[in-house]
Amino acid sequence: MNRRNFMGKAALATMAATLGTKLVNGHLMPKGYVPLALQDPDPFSLFNKDSQMVVLNDRPWNMEAQAHLLDDKVTPNPYIFIRNNGLVPENVDASGWTLTIDGESVVQEKTYTLAELKRNFKWHTYQLTLECGGNGRAEFNPPAKGNQWTVGAVYCAQWTGVRLRDVLEDAGIKEDAVYIGYHAADEHLSRDPNKPPISRGAPMAKALQDETLLAFEMNGAPIPLVHGYPLRLVAGGWPASVSGKWITGISVRNKVHDGAKMTGDAYRVPCTPVAPGEKVLDKDMCIIESMPVKSLITHPKSGATLKAKDTFEMRGHAWAGELEVAQVDYSLDFGASWKSCQLSAPANRLAWQHFSATVRLPEKGYYEIWARATDSQGKAQPMLVPGWNPKGYLNNACHRIAVKRV
Repeated sequence: MNRRNFMGKAALATMAATLGTKLVNGHLMPKGYVPLALQDPDPFSLFNKDSQMVVLNDRPWNMEAQAHLLDDKVTPNPYIFIRNNGLVPENVDASGWTLTIDGESVVQEKTYTLAELKRNFKWHTYQLTLECGGNGRAEFNPPAKGNQWTVGAVYCAQWTGVRLRDVLEDAGIKEDAVYIGYHAADEHLSRDPNKPPISRGAPMAKALQDETLLAFEMNGAPIPLVHGYPLRLVAGGWPASVSGKWITGISVRNKVHDGAKMTGDAYRVPCTPVAPGEKVLDKDMCIIESMPVKSLITHPKSGATLKAKDTFEMRGHAWAGELEVAQVDYSLDFGASWKSCQLSAPANRLAWQHFSATVRLPEKGYYEIWARATDSQGKAQPMLVPGWNPKGYLNNACHRIAVKRV
């Protein structure tokens, strides 16, 4: 019996506590064995997410919100979408975390500890909108490969950190610098250390914006591990893939960064419109930069049954990448006519804006409420899915919810 090396009493007690009940015959389990009930983690408790979040993938973890969960003006952690390309780092030690600035176009390669970043550079706080480039992919036809996001791969959190610009200028930027690329601690699904799961970047103009941060706090607390603890890049208004998590390095490049997910059709769209299903050459694909104008109705919940009364409040958020939203309208007749919403100014540049309207449903029956945002350059959301592209990016069609008056 002893030669089988059975599970110890302390380990059994811990497992029983986790299971919430007695582990029958647990003393007969071999040492190191994990009961089936504990082998597949509950993603909602694992990541502190609301149980109404929708899991799209578990290897790697990808999870989105439903529209009604995003009603807060600043998105709380339980409703923030998860988009991973690799495995979340394990055994993270913030006290030993470092960030290295290198590349062909840096004057002096420098390495900073997290403590030095916090101590030596001024802190800044902004509300910044992050949206997955593939948000809305599920609506494209023919279908595009990838996680079938609907509308919930977007949020606006409050971020605190130091400006990337200040750190880059401390290391020194050569005149030929055109791009930055990030390097991170997440692992490729194969666990091959020579295969980074993602290493994207942005032009120097974006890297040097006031709002582009090396962040260490989200909503006034340390960033949750799944969202990039202890240090992440945050570049609002662009595809969220530019905002790399678990950052360990920034390379200042004299060319467009060529890391993982920067080539081919990854986060790129055809430079000119193509027919649905058409193959596009790499040379004819353009990197996604500023995200297009978009809106999201967060109240009432789609599918709501509304009792017969005069009016109710409809509300939501709108955003427009690098631009501001100038106007939001809503329609009750499938886009035949539109009425204006009240629209707030952004808390700061690159934060989403909040809209609302007092709505009256004139008679009993089924309705769809459509929302349409227009940006500061006069470009409005299309009523239906915009031009097709191979990876199903940039769907900014009007958001639509269904309600019934009884």
